[in-house]
Amino acid sequence: MCRHLAYLGPPEPLGALLTAPEHALLRQSWAPRRQRYGTVNADGFGVGWYADGDPLPARYRRAGPIWADLSFTDLARVVRTEALLAAVRDATEPGADNEAAAAPFASGRWLFSHNGAVKGWPASLAGLAASLPATELLSLEARNDSALIWALVLHRLRAGDSLGQALADTVRDTAAAAGDCRLNLLLTDGRAVAATAWGDTLWYLAGSGGRLVVASEPYDDDPRWQEVRDRTLLTATRADVRLTELKEPTQ
Repeated sequence: MCRHLAYLGPPEPLGALLTAPEHALLRQSWAPRRQRYGTVNADGFGVGWYADGDPLPARYRRAGPIWADLSFTDLARVVRTEALLAAVRDATEPGADNEAAAAPFASGRWLFSHNGAVKGWPASLAGLAASLPATELLSLEARNDSALIWALVLHRLRAGDSLGQALADTVRDTAAAAGDCRLNLLLTDGRAVAATAWGDTLWYLAGSGGRLVVASEPYDDDPRWQEVRDRTLLTATRADVRLTELKEPTQ
């Protein structure tokens, strides 16, 4: 349904992570190697990155395919960052809400992406939606499953949950409500990354010098890439990666 990637580490041009590698997110938009559902991710893309000295990330999002945006290729060549989250989108409902539906979603320091789909959307999540304050529902950027899942995660973050706890609880509640969903979630605040493997692929690369990449699939053939087992929560900083089993919700 989508491909996404988060990075923490020494300053890198966006392009070194998103366009230059042989199997970068750019190529994954039309030729992913490990995507289990869908084949072309051409329904929008986006990247959020943290600039030196600014606590809030910038975002660049478009409704069309990443390969058609020549301005982004130029931007990615010169903009450098120590942390980013990027995604290419294969929409559950193509065209819905244009670039507003493209990840990353954002609030304050947080950037978020969802790779997957919610079974029975929207009726299956009506109960969870009703648990949110009306102002948060009215503030949704888009009318799709990813935007609502982001609202559920954000509600927990604002209540004080850690990145990992917010993702884990949202995945369990969503799976309990909607059944067999695909809920690969990715979240960062520019200092740490949390991700879930729930129905699709997830990999990470922990390199030297505090370099960390968490992605739907490897962007090159470096043998240090590690696959994350399904039903797992990944939480990571530049110094440490932790993997925790996510248990199926009880019905």
